[in-house]
This record gives sequence, C-alpha cells and structure tokens, in this order.
Amino acid sequence: MVAEPNGPGPRPTLEAVAALAGVSRATVSRVVNGGTGVRAAVRERVREAVAALGYVPNSAARSLVTRRTGAVAVVIAEPEARVFSDPFFGRQLRGISRELAAADTQLLLMFVERRADYDRIGRYLSAGHVDGALMFSLHRDDPLPAMAERAGLPTVYGGRPGWAGADRAPRPLYVDNDNRDGARQAVRHLLGRGRRRIAVITGPLDQTSAVDRLDGYRDALGTPEPDPRLIADGGFTAQGGERAMARLLDAVPDLDAVFVCSDLMASGALRTLRARGRRVPDDVAVVGYDDLEPAAWADPPLTTVRQDVEEMGRLMARLLLRLLDPRRSAGADDTDGADGPDGADGAPGGGHGPGAGPAELAPVITQARLVVRESA
Repeated sequence: MVAEPNGPGPRPTLEAVAALAGVSRATVSRVVNGGTGVRAAVRERVREAVAALGYVPNSAARSLVTRRTGAVAVVIAEPEARVFSDPFFGRQLRGISRELAAADTQLLLMFVERRADYDRIGRYLSAGHVDGALMFSLHRDDPLPAMAERAGLPTVYGGRPGWAGADRAPRPLYVDNDNRDGARQAVRHLLGRGRRRIAVITGPLDQTSAVDRLDGYRDALGTPEPDPRLIADGGFTAQGGERAMARLLDAVPDLDAVFVCSDLMASGALRTLRARGRRVPDDVAVVGYDDLEPAAWADPPLTTVRQDVEEMGRLMARLLLRLLDPRRSAGADDTDGADGPDGADGAPGGGHGPGAGPAELAPVITQARLVVRESA
C-alpha cells in the first residue's frame, strides 16, 4: 500500500520514485529540480511515479544543492493601506502571482510602512531567503535598488528607473508603460474637443511615472512652462485627487478640463466637481489614466488612458524568471540524453547573481491607448 505523503506512513523517497520509474536517482533529481538533458518519455515516466507515490521534494535539501529557494520577493515601496486601497496594485500583483505560480515559484510580499522598514527589508534580501526581487512604486531617494545591488540579488523594477545611479551600466531591467505618450493622447483629446483651460492633477513628482505624464501634458500643450496654477499634486490617491481638484477650482475657476494622472485620483476629482456644482463633461471634461474597473463605473463613465497593468506584472515576473534561469530565454526543453550517474538530490547549481541572466534581456515599454467614455 502506498503511503500518503502527509499521512502516518513513511515519506516517499527519491530512491522510491527512481525504482518505480525504472531510472537512476540522478535522473529523478534532474526532473524534480527542473533540469534538462532528460528525454520527454523518461521525464513523463518520472512525473507519473512522483504523482503515484505522492513524492514531495525536501525543499531545504534542494536549496542546499541548487542554491535556489524557489521564492521571489515582491517589494512595494508604499504602506500596506495604500496598496490595498488602490486597484492598480491588485492588478499588478495578480499578473505577477499568476506568472510565478506557473513557474512553481513562491511570492513573498513586502511593504514599506516607515523608514525603519528599509533596514528590515535589506537584511532579509541579503540573507539568501529569496532568489530574486520585483520592486515597484519606487521614489527618487529610495534605497531599495542599492540594497538589491549590494546583495547581488537579481531584480526587475516596475517603472522607469529614476533613482540616483540608475543610469550606470549595466542598466536596470524594468517594465513600464509609455506614460509620456499616454498623457499626450489624453490632452490632445481634450484639445480636440475644444477645451482650452486644461489643468493636470499629477502623482508625486519623485516618481518617474508622474514626471513622464506631466511631461506629456506639457508636450501636448506645446509649452514647457504651462500656467503653474493649472498643476496640482494629488499623490495618486482618491483623497489627494479630491483636494487637488478643489485647489485647481479655487485658483482657476474658469478651467474647462482636467487631465488626472490616475483613475483613483480622478474618482476624487469627480467628487469635488459634483460638490461644486460643475457638470461633467459640460462644464469640465475629465480624463484619467489606467483604465481599471472603477473607470467604467464612475459617474459619468471615465474617459481614460489604458495601460495593461496585469500584463505589466506578468512581464516583470517573466523577465525575472528568465534572469534567474537563462534556459527559459534559450527555448531549452527536453533533450535526448541517457541517465547519468547517481548524484545528489538536485540539479547542477546555477549562478545566483545578476550576471546569470541572458545578455539579450532588455527593459520592456508597453503602449498606452486612450479609451473614450462620457466624461470627456
């Protein structure tokens, strides 16, 4: 009778899997640990034996041999409350989680609540608990990239790098949206609708996405220095958008349009406009950015710039997985090969530093697209 893997009987061993599959222990080890050099038919036989016995690899032993933990840290440089109140982060995390799960890699989520958290995160990242890191929502003075570099930890960033030293070679790997072009599309749409007093609600200007969207706003207006009264920082929050819209109306009562650099801030701006008795879009046209679910639910439905946030998360995870295992980019799969000599319970150890990735990996920029609804 086969013992259940979590039951009272003995735990199935690598040797038992090898005996059932009719192969060597080393072959089972290569299959279990994702190695190559095993014929497809042999690989399938080993997988069937693993399933039949309910074999579960010893993760501690495997880590000693492969120098891999099977885990990736996802570090968001924002407080927990901000992350869970903004649908942007949920969508990006969903993309990351699905890609990592498909690669049998665990996700460890970390937040920055206060400055002291940087030391805690830095110690954890440098202690070998994870194979790599995904970091996003970074600010200009953020120490996280330097921590990852000092730890030799393979890292992919969400958003164009803007921190000190980011322009050194080798350049960081990152995934971003073409924020500047997306902003240009938004403002040109408003100009095409005859709007002339167009304000902008930005995110924090120590983040590159906010800077790029403000630059796109300037590009579309055709002036490097628009009226400063038409610019307000909403902090990428709903409450910030509400307050920023109020400041703009107080400063420029006759404004007739506003480009809001996130849908969440736009929801707050719409609330203020309703409270001030301004009709949207009759009196003030509004365009947001992101095209997350709340944009279509807004009253009126929000014209916005679409970026595929979930796909950006998947691309971040995919880049990191390829950085950790260059065979992914080489298209390596099952290859012909005989059973090798019996060996340790693990595949040959690979590089753990940033140089382990294939040379052709490069940053990825996704395209923005205007989605027109009733608010503009």
